[in-house]
Amino acid sequence: MIDVKNIVEALKNMPEEDRVNELNNIREALHEVSPFKNEPIDFVRWIKTHQVQANDYNPNKVAPPEMRLLEHSIDHDGFTQPVVGWRLEQSFEVVDGFHRTRVSKESKSVRERLNGWLPIVAIQGSNTARNDRIASTIRHNRARGKHQINAMSEIVIELKNRNWTNQRIARELGMDEEEVLRLCQISGLEHLFSDKDFSRAWEADDSEYEFMPLSDEVDQQELDLTRIPNEGKGNRIFHTYDKWECQKAGFYASRFDGMSDKECKEAYRDFLADADMFKKCAYEMTEKWVYSCEHYLTNFAMNRIAWIGQASMCYATGIPSKFCSGFNLLSEDEKKAANEVALEVLNHWLKKNGRDAVDMDEAMSFGRQVEIY
Repeated sequence: MIDVKNIVEALKNMPEEDRVNELNNIREALHEVSPFKNEPIDFVRWIKTHQVQANDYNPNKVAPPEMRLLEHSIDHDGFTQPVVGWRLEQSFEVVDGFHRTRVSKESKSVRERLNGWLPIVAIQGSNTARNDRIASTIRHNRARGKHQINAMSEIVIELKNRNWTNQRIARELGMDEEEVLRLCQISGLEHLFSDKDFSRAWEADDSEYEFMPLSDEVDQQELDLTRIPNEGKGNRIFHTYDKWECQKAGFYASRFDGMSDKECKEAYRDFLADADMFKKCAYEMTEKWVYSCEHYLTNFAMNRIAWIGQASMCYATGIPSKFCSGFNLLSEDEKKAANEVALEVLNHWLKKNGRDAVDMDEAMSFGRQVEIY
């Protein structure tokens, strides 16, 4: 048997940060000779929470009661599952476990107990392209039955814009092709129906069904086929995509001529960092984009704060929502200021249209989760 007593004694005398780093090195070395080296869970490392950043595509939002329950669970039971991430040059981006990461950063008791450390496993190196990371996040969420219709349709939009076929999306995200089709219908965007396999399947000669472009003249039964779950509740207003001013302005475009992706994200950051400019454009947007605002801002199951930021940016500059991850380039204070501007504009629009004002949690809610860990 290998004698580890000397190693243990040496570790005891090290300062905490040196000890944790050395333990990570030892675990990594053991991982290299482990028969389970191809399994990420075989190597759990501890890193500082500031080295972990959120992704910009996770389709889940947890309501405050569930967040409090998650904090209570971690506070009393400890971390029983590590965060899953992929490695950047100096940090990790979350693939699964964003809310665990939030608790480790925001809960005073958890933060003090762990001294700012967080357990994380890295996904396999062959799966770190953005498409693969998105698919991995969706698989983790769907395996626990926790994904959101609105945000899932946005994921499908991105993957379709990246030339993924319906068949590949279904395979990678653990869906069937009918489910992918339904998410395409929810988005209401014509270009999502351009998949070659899908087009053949819906030609009149091959199917008893006939695809008819949706318009405001369809009957209630046809509308119900394409509505997201909350569209029949309360005083939700629904408009088909051909009426959306945001869609006509390029909100769902996959690129912006004359600018690189990096430049578009930096432009997002600069726009949102200027709170006065953002507020001015947001108020103008809600006045001019009547149909888009009615369609999106009456949808209480989506993140209306994010939509106002993205729509205002597109209205002011033409840069599409695809580059909204520029929000992550803001400082925490700038993010808070931008969110407060969006909430002010949202509540102004709601009250102007005879609706009740909402707080930040309601404005950002994707709906409550049954299981969040």
